[in-house]
Amino acid sequence: MKVAMFSSKPYEERYFRRLANNRHQFSYLQPRLTHETAMLANGFDAICCFVNDKVDIPVISTLQQSGVSLIALRCAGFNNIDISAAKNAGISVCRVPEYSPHAVAEHTVALILSLNRHVHRAYNRVRENDYSLDGLLGFDLYGKTVGVIGAGRIGSAFIRIMIGFGCHVQVFDPAVSSLPRGSEAVNLETLLRTSDIISLHCPLTPDTWHLINTERLALTRRGIMLINTSRGGLVDTPAVIDALKTGHIGYLGLDVYEEEADLFFEDLSNMPIQDDVFARLLTFPNVIITGHQAFFTHEALSSIAEVTLANIDAFEDGRTKDIHLVE
Repeated sequence: MKVAMFSSKPYEERYFRRLANNRHQFSYLQPRLTHETAMLANGFDAICCFVNDKVDIPVISTLQQSGVSLIALRCAGFNNIDISAAKNAGISVCRVPEYSPHAVAEHTVALILSLNRHVHRAYNRVRENDYSLDGLLGFDLYGKTVGVIGAGRIGSAFIRIMIGFGCHVQVFDPAVSSLPRGSEAVNLETLLRTSDIISLHCPLTPDTWHLINTERLALTRRGIMLINTSRGGLVDTPAVIDALKTGHIGYLGLDVYEEEADLFFEDLSNMPIQDDVFARLLTFPNVIITGHQAFFTHEALSSIAEVTLANIDAFEDGRTKDIHLVE
């Protein structure tokens, strides 16, 4: 099949080129998939897209006219795709449901540890020959209550790590019946009211959009640590900024941002920040933001390429049962 990979980066190309073995003809396109760039798919059998590619009705219409029959996501989430529009256009959509849950879970822990022990600030101080400890006081994770919203593969991997730290882990996920041993199922209000750390590991759906908002933040303890390595839209960012300004949120770790599409995965170091909300987040000393890199490990990139290629193989061969279809 002829496949157009949008939002392509050199580090991804290396894995796809190594594993493809000429099974398909890939064209690696740097632009993000939008209505303006969708015509680049003309003449291709399939497209391969990532988390910030925008696959809405106008894009799907262009893809249909271009002869595209498959949208192969190289990620787990599919909130950026109008699935019903794709189905109506006769275009199949597949995804990578699991690549390396440990990669995201471990990055989540890295954010927690860095925020708690002020590693980012300490690093900068030492480089300036400043070895003072004022303002760097942390707390023991042992015995703290960690609230986990979402207990899928990533959430469960994170739960097991935090249990290993000696934390009391409580979980809210009405869709999951079995939790890792040592964790406790609670309702959302209990989790918000009693957790010292809250970490988000759920998909972005209409029900979870702005799950963390002004009303729910008001239920949490003052000084709460909030971590989001899932999807930016789970958090109402202006509400979080207000809570940071009052000190109600004591620590914030983000690997995702609701309006990240025009920011993340690009080198914008020579340009002024155009997003005023994002710029405000960067002013807080108790905030760490990484650019959607939680997935970024050798194991994850290998798995993403392998599963994506297997999906395309199965689609070409008509083996529907072997494709990770999004229905």
